[in-house]
Amino acid sequence: MLDATSHAFALLFSGDEALWRIVWVSLKTSILGLLLAAPPAILLGYAIAMHRFPGRRLAIWLAQAALSLPTVLIGLLLYLLLSRRGPLGGLEWLFSQQGVILGQMIIGLPVLLAFTLAAVQAADPRYAETAVAHGASRWRVMGTVLHEARYGVMAAVISGFGRVISEVGCALMVGGNIEGQTRTITTAIALETSKGEFAQGIALGIVLVALALVLNGALVLLQGEAHAAGGRT
Repeated sequence: MLDATSHAFALLFSGDEALWRIVWVSLKTSILGLLLAAPPAILLGYAIAMHRFPGRRLAIWLAQAALSLPTVLIGLLLYLLLSRRGPLGGLEWLFSQQGVILGQMIIGLPVLLAFTLAAVQAADPRYAETAVAHGASRWRVMGTVLHEARYGVMAAVISGFGRVISEVGCALMVGGNIEGQTRTITTAIALETSKGEFAQGIALGIVLVALALVLNGALVLLQGEAHAAGGRT
């Protein structure tokens, strides 16, 4: 174990090309998936929070229930859709980065939606009422409300990134764990562990823990700023 750990640190600090390529693929697919998921999720979360319509309670329940969807189930559904006989087989996205990005987008979307919904619901309704009273357009009202709920929305983005970069089921099933193409941090850890080669797995685990610490630190800072802003108002 000590030998594997020392070898892991050697891989990290020697700039091992294979290891950092895996990290790059993980960051690339996670960030792109999150960027694609953010606009529709934030707009939908805002719309559900701000408007009264038949079935609103059902929509809120579905948004919260989607957080519990197993990523391996999402991976299975995408595999069936993207396979050659599936309805999206013509895209040829199975075992490609595009497929992994699509999976990360679908996984991140419920997190962004539920957190944005909660943040907008918690915002002071007087901001929207004041904007409407001054004749603001719908888009201006939305901008005002989302600015008020910005800390919650940013927390949603951070939490969504943490979820997509740490998932393994969907990335493995849709990406196929292809070296240099779709091998992510989590799928590489699973592969190296199954082979009994622990050094690279430990090194990648260290990277994943470092990312988790950075993300949680960012959340703590956001929460502190939100409390400070609340105290000033």
